[in-house]
Amino acid sequence: MSISMIWDHFSLVLSALILAIAAGVPLGLLAYLFPRVGKALLWVVDLIQTIPALALLGVIMVVTGPGSPAAMLGLALYSLLPIVRNCSLGLSQVPAHLKEAAAGMGMGPVYRLFHVDIPLSVPMLVTGIRIAAVNAIGTAVFASFVGGGGLGGLFYTATRQRNMGQLMLGTAALMAMALALDAGLGYVERRLSSSHRKHLPVPAKAAGGAVLALAGIALVVSMLLPADTSGQLTLYDGDYSEVKLMHAMVKQLVEDKTGLDVVILDQMTQVNNHNELRGENSTCDLMFSYDGTVLTTFLGMDTSDIPEGESLYDFVNRTVKEREGLRLLGKVGLNNTYSIGVTQSVIDRYGVTYISDLVPIAGELNFGAEHEFYTEEGSMKYQPFVDFYGLQFRSAKPVDVVLKYNAVEGGAFDVMVVYATDGLNKRSGLTILEDDLGFFPEYYGAFLVREDLFDDFYDVAPNLEQVLELLTGQVSSEDMVELTYAVDVDGRPVAEVAHKFLLSKGLLSTQNT
Repeated sequence: MSISMIWDHFSLVLSALILAIAAGVPLGLLAYLFPRVGKALLWVVDLIQTIPALALLGVIMVVTGPGSPAAMLGLALYSLLPIVRNCSLGLSQVPAHLKEAAAGMGMGPVYRLFHVDIPLSVPMLVTGIRIAAVNAIGTAVFASFVGGGGLGGLFYTATRQRNMGQLMLGTAALMAMALALDAGLGYVERRLSSSHRKHLPVPAKAAGGAVLALAGIALVVSMLLPADTSGQLTLYDGDYSEVKLMHAMVKQLVEDKTGLDVVILDQMTQVNNHNELRGENSTCDLMFSYDGTVLTTFLGMDTSDIPEGESLYDFVNRTVKEREGLRLLGKVGLNNTYSIGVTQSVIDRYGVTYISDLVPIAGELNFGAEHEFYTEEGSMKYQPFVDFYGLQFRSAKPVDVVLKYNAVEGGAFDVMVVYATDGLNKRSGLTILEDDLGFFPEYYGAFLVREDLFDDFYDVAPNLEQVLELLTGQVSSEDMVELTYAVDVDGRPVAEVAHKFLLSKGLLSTQNT
């Protein structure tokens, strides 16, 4: 965790809060002044609050694209409810006798609103803002799923690696942010309350308000502006160590052997990364993926669609080029297909070697996998799998992909779907069973690139394609198991592990990371 990550998280929350206040206070006033309209407004903001954070961010990202704008807008929408409701409630709770006194003094409705009602409702409004701020700090960890940065990636990685030190450090940072922001807003509340307000000259008030307004606008605008990656090879970081490692290798190789700078932006899922790679307005240049993932997830096809006599890799490469203007470079060597892992207790008790060996004992075993494996889309899923092998497990439960290794190590599962090259298989003591009937397809790793990538960078790096192809056939499945183990279990930095591997293969001309 770095200071820049903390600042990214805090600035994201602060900018979202500014947007929420700018929209929420007028909506609260509208709800107070027009009660019938107010009911509908409150119903809408209530409804927004019920939408899962990831779903809301995903919908917004489709419209705005990935990055800070999507995360900021999502957090702002999530922060509306306490601000709108407390603004409306605070105004409605101004005592009637004070309103009558103001009217008796000759105040009109508008003058009374700004000089009586709003000042008296400030404590309730600021309370709503304080609630929204604290909630936003916690919700902002989901921003990393749409490339919004912040501390979400740290929590994701630390949970997967069972790194309690990083989890506690990240939690402490969030708590410190919440306390600081809450204390700051409490100070603002006291300054705005009538009993503590100092009678500053009007020019001083105007100048102070203008400075704060300009600072808020500048922060929001800075979050909306896209990162300047012109003239740089651009990638998004992966949400798994395997992808992180391969992208780190690209950065080190390209910068070592060409005059091109490589920038790796905030982490993103494979699906979102693919969406940002394809099309005319792509925001990145390449990504590490797998031919099986491109077939089933990106293209929405199955192995049954592959013509007889054509390999999965060749079919995928031809199809993705025709449909999306993308192509795969050479296979790097690893085959990260779905696999079935069993615990050491299953091995000791039953001595299984093949998936077929599970058929007579499945009724005694608990099966686990990530939620995606239980969906109905595609053929590489739970129900087709158990039907294909004739398996009937005692139980089959979904678990979050980040937590599944913790679950199997805690004894929740006896059998689990894993990725073949995941170093956590080794940590958890899982034995990979042989897919003797050939249910799972190949998932060979390769870089998916824009078809016009090498033309775009020819002037700066005419050898870019040759440099990237240096990784073809260099990273075996066994290599990746050791590499991900070094990152996920030993806790070594991704860049360091990638650098040492490239040196061992003789692919770098420098010793510096």
